[in-house]
Amino acid sequence: MHEMLPRLIATDFPPLRRGRLTTLQANITYRCNQSCLHCHVASSPRRTEEMSRDTMLQLLALIDQQGIETLDLTGGAPELNPHFRDLVGAARQRGLRVIDRCNLTILSEPGQEDLAAFLAEQRVEVVASLPCYLEDNVNVQRGDGVFAASLDGLRQLNALGYGEPGTGLMLNLVYNPQGPSLPPPQAELQQAYQRELLQRYGIRFNELFTITNMPIQRFGSTLVSKGQFDSYLQLLKAQFNADSHDNVMCRSLLSVDWDGRVYDCDFNQQLRLNLGNRHQPVHLDELLQRNLEGEPIAVADHCYGCTAGQGSSCGGALE
Repeated sequence: MHEMLPRLIATDFPPLRRGRLTTLQANITYRCNQSCLHCHVASSPRRTEEMSRDTMLQLLALIDQQGIETLDLTGGAPELNPHFRDLVGAARQRGLRVIDRCNLTILSEPGQEDLAAFLAEQRVEVVASLPCYLEDNVNVQRGDGVFAASLDGLRQLNALGYGEPGTGLMLNLVYNPQGPSLPPPQAELQQAYQRELLQRYGIRFNELFTITNMPIQRFGSTLVSKGQFDSYLQLLKAQFNADSHDNVMCRSLLSVDWDGRVYDCDFNQQLRLNLGNRHQPVHLDELLQRNLEGEPIAVADHCYGCTAGQGSSCGGALE
């Protein structure tokens, strides 16, 4: 069992039930060219887990059967899965909105020289992590040289029209706090990011998403080692925003792990909290011809991270 789970599972978080399913978020590899401190997946270059072509075919079958509107690809660095481009192409042929959660530095990796052009050609929405517009802060959180490589990736995307008005090529950035604190107000931080990145580096983007760090995996272990786990959890609970409760992403999203197992959200996936608190894991092929609307969602104390302050989801603040 995940080391954080015993400290999270006895929860008073308000119950949740599913609405209409619109989004599949697929973690198609844990392999990554970075090892970020805040990563709730604990991805790194040493990880080898990746979704097979057969599992991707099952994923596409569920998309066809359920009328899914959005395919959200994450990892790790999802682009490192050897079938990434085939999956993107198949989803776009079906008319889906496709999101690539890109760490930016992958665009400069050997063998990925044409990746930015592929994303633009397929009109994939890029959601890219950039925890600050200052070099030192980014390198502390993500490693030496990451900021410069991230800027290079942003310039590649801008040159293809990403982030530019009228192109329809969406480039959104993601901010995570460096430590056990809540993100600042999203709208104000977005204005600062847009101003500083344009003035300092000539870089444009569409929106900034602020996402609360979850007390699980690598970040959760860091909190435990520093004696900050309980105080951070209390902060999340103290900042509970009831208005965010009905808008959390898990009500319309399913998270699919690399092996085809399905969870209520990406965070539950990492904690191995089975879909709807079932006793056994649920696989993609078990959901065909099945409507999940109205079914319960598995919750634990980490869910307070999605409802603290402005609320938080993979699409940023909830209000």
